[in-house]
Amino acid sequence: MLLRGVLLAVQALQLAGALDLPAGSCAFEESTCGFDSVFAFLPWILNEEGHYIYVDTSFAKQGEKAVLLSSDLQAEEWSCLRLVYQITTSSGSPSDPSLLNLYVRFEDESFDRLLWSAKEPSDSWLIASLDLQNTSKKFKILIEGVLGQGDTASIALFEIKMTTGYCIECDFEENHLCGFVNRWNPNVNWFVGGGSVRNSHSLLPQDHTFKSELGHYMYVDSVYVKHFQEVAQLISPMTTAPMSGCLAFYYQLQQGNDNIFSVYTRDGAGLYEEIWKTGSPGNAVWNLAEVEFSAPYPMEVIFEVAFNGPKGGYVALDDISFSPVPCQNQTELPFSAAEASCNFEEDLCNFYQDKEGPGWARVKVKPNMYRTGDHTSGTGYYLLANTKFTSQPGYIGRLYGPSLPGNLQYCLRFYYAIYGFLKMSDTLAVYIFEENHVVQEKVWSVLESPRGVWMQAEIPFKKPMPTKVVFMSLCKSFWDCGLVALDDITVELGSCWSPERLPPPPGECTFEQDECAFTQERRNRSSWHRRRGETPTSYTGPKGDHTTGVGYYMYIEASHMVYGQKAQLVSWSLRGVTGKHCLTFFYHMYGAGTGLLSVYLKKEGDSGESLLWRRRGEQSISWLRALVEYSCDRQHQIIFEAIRGVSIRSDIAIDDIKFQAGPCAEMEDITQQSSGYSEDLNEIEY
Repeated sequence: MLLRGVLLAVQALQLAGALDLPAGSCAFEESTCGFDSVFAFLPWILNEEGHYIYVDTSFAKQGEKAVLLSSDLQAEEWSCLRLVYQITTSSGSPSDPSLLNLYVRFEDESFDRLLWSAKEPSDSWLIASLDLQNTSKKFKILIEGVLGQGDTASIALFEIKMTTGYCIECDFEENHLCGFVNRWNPNVNWFVGGGSVRNSHSLLPQDHTFKSELGHYMYVDSVYVKHFQEVAQLISPMTTAPMSGCLAFYYQLQQGNDNIFSVYTRDGAGLYEEIWKTGSPGNAVWNLAEVEFSAPYPMEVIFEVAFNGPKGGYVALDDISFSPVPCQNQTELPFSAAEASCNFEEDLCNFYQDKEGPGWARVKVKPNMYRTGDHTSGTGYYLLANTKFTSQPGYIGRLYGPSLPGNLQYCLRFYYAIYGFLKMSDTLAVYIFEENHVVQEKVWSVLESPRGVWMQAEIPFKKPMPTKVVFMSLCKSFWDCGLVALDDITVELGSCWSPERLPPPPGECTFEQDECAFTQERRNRSSWHRRRGETPTSYTGPKGDHTTGVGYYMYIEASHMVYGQKAQLVSWSLRGVTGKHCLTFFYHMYGAGTGLLSVYLKKEGDSGESLLWRRRGEQSISWLRALVEYSCDRQHQIIFEAIRGVSIRSDIAIDDIKFQAGPCAEMEDITQQSSGYSEDLNEIEY
């Protein structure tokens, strides 16, 4: 349980300078400070006595929402947004709780980005601290409260404050303590020191910030310690954006031989890593500590004091700061996970092969009805092991990735496809090699897989020493040899299944959970259907989805339709902005009787639609990527329309839709390429 009563003295949270709060901030004393309720939804109500705004079931129903929108904001420097809030509900655990969501709305994007979400009810005010990376773009903050089940459900906002700096920084002068919390211990805890606080048996120092009795700091005292190695923890807010640099703080130790003062990081999975510890007995002056701090994925900083007994004295802490510049003059650049990723469109990136010879060939397949193209676009390059040049008994092909620093959590994702092979076992395996190549660990291998379908694999790993990822393809005997394809290798920092991971932005839809916000005028046998696996009719439709190979996609079932019948899938309403938009999606048009797939733009107030993109007839057995660039400064919708062809072999499918601001980075090459083989063994075109 976290001790919030001591740390969150919300009665005093309204500062003397509340009327002079920075842009993007509000204490809700007499007004909403430029934050306005969006007219189309429920209003946020300002409490008659001030101090907070709220929405509750006394005037609204379950499922209704209230939306609060800020004025235009800018964060040219890194900023921290703090939200003091409370969600209450009826007794018991409702199956449908209230939700509080915070979005960022950039001026050039037609959708809002979810930055934070909460649904846990509480009987006290809570603090959310959210890092906002510096940007030159103007944006707005949008706060959405959705009422859940129960007669007494309510959502309240006490304060919103946006300040320059990082959320893990704190001088402990404000009563909310920057969102830092004490982990409750019956005997030893972190308390606020300085000011009028005189509740300690120890002689405490003046604070470091003001160097007077007016300032505040945090301290922990050993006087109530009853057991050996009693621990007090002060926990920072969880970082919400990647950062790397120098973490600095001031501390004092009294009788340092009887206490241990350490600093840890803790990720969302609860894994600790010590990054600093006092190395010598302390003295009664403020000492500066600097430590290299890297948070490529969400992390908390934990200041921990362990006492050996009641005579361990005190430990005081003040003025925590962060700089994106390393503590020492280091020339080494921070590691970028992008260095270990590759889609093989240009070359092998930072991957390489055994010196014995090229076991993996970089190949390209033009759109056709017989062999699957690459996963990236359907028309690009991928790697193929055990081609006709290397198909031999006992063949082993190894592909090495670049060196990865140790002691970091990684998530490896890649796509593979298997062709042939009577037995799947070990046709493709992934090993983690330590840098000295002495220790190798098999972390994944193919057990069973449908033939000719791009399947996604996902592997989390963390090793103390620098490592390399190695892909190994094995052909045990001539009669058992097939082909192994590999594409779109990505390495990300953090857990593959981190609880902090937010749902994909509203501009993306993979159809894995549902149909997102897409709608249809009517739903019957001739509508768009959400499906996984193969379609019922042979020689048409995909064998699996594009996202993972075993997930969901949308398609029309031609056997339920008549020639010329159409089905429309309509997007949610998109905001009009100046500049270009880029719509990306994957489509599958395989079958001798395939009809027509079109994308239309429907502007608000217009009776008709504008054609943006169209494909007619059979295209490929592969999923192909479409890039559609358009402009619209009005509220609008995108419509995907499929028309059934001349026979039942005309299933049409779409997947992985994504809306992005700005022009498409690369326009789709729709020209048909000539077939043929390249003489280069490392680059074969089919």
